[in-house]
Amino acid sequence: MVFVSDKVAPVSPADAPRIAPGTREEVGRLNFGLARLIGAATGGGPPNVFTTLARHRTLFRPWLRFAGALMPGGRLPREQTELLILRTAHNCGCEYEWHHHERLGREAGLSADDIERVRSGPSADGWGEEQALLLRAADELHERRTISDELWSELRSGRKDHELIEICMLVGHYEMLAGTINAVGIQPDAPPPARPSLGVRVVQAVAKRRTRPRGRNT
Repeated sequence: MVFVSDKVAPVSPADAPRIAPGTREEVGRLNFGLARLIGAATGGGPPNVFTTLARHRTLFRPWLRFAGALMPGGRLPREQTELLILRTAHNCGCEYEWHHHERLGREAGLSADDIERVRSGPSADGWGEEQALLLRAADELHERRTISDELWSELRSGRKDHELIEICMLVGHYEMLAGTINAVGIQPDAPPPARPSLGVRVVQAVAKRRTRPRGRNT
C-alpha cells in the first residue's frame, strides 16, 4: 500500500511576527555572530529563524549542534536529506522552511522539476523507487507518527540502522522546526544583495566545500 498524505495548505505569515527577531543585545554577541555567519554562507543577513530562536540563549547553541548533525552533517546522501526536508516543509505548510530548502535542494542535486514534484508526493510520475520510498516515509511519519511494517521492510532493504534512525529523526526535527516557525510567525528573510561582498563570497566558498553532496557513509 502506498501511503499518500493530504496536501497541506501553506501557513500564511502574519503581518507581524509573534516573536520578533532579536538584536545583538537581546540574543547575545556570540549567538548573533553565529547567525550572521550562517547568513553570510547563503549570501544574506542573519536569517530570521536564527535570530528569533536565539532569544532562548541556553537552547539555541545546543539546538544548532543537533540540527547541524542532521544537516549538513548527516550520514544520508544530501539529495535524500533535502528531499525529506522539502516534503516535511510541504506537509507542515511551512513556506519559510520550503524557501530555504529549495535552494539547498538544488545545490544538493535535485532538479527544479524534482523540487516542484515534491509537492505532488510519492505517487507522482518521475520518481525513482528510492525517492518514492523516502517521500512515503515523510508522509507516514507526518500523518501516523510512525512507519508501517510494510514500508519499514522496504526502507530497510540496502540501508544500515543508522540511516533508518536518521530518516526518522530528520523528519521529526523539521516537523518540530516547521511548527515553531509557523507558531511564532517568523517572517521571510530579506533577499540577499545581487553582488555579495568579498567576505561573504569567501564564507560561501568554505560552506560549499563543507556541504557538497556525499554518498552513504559506513
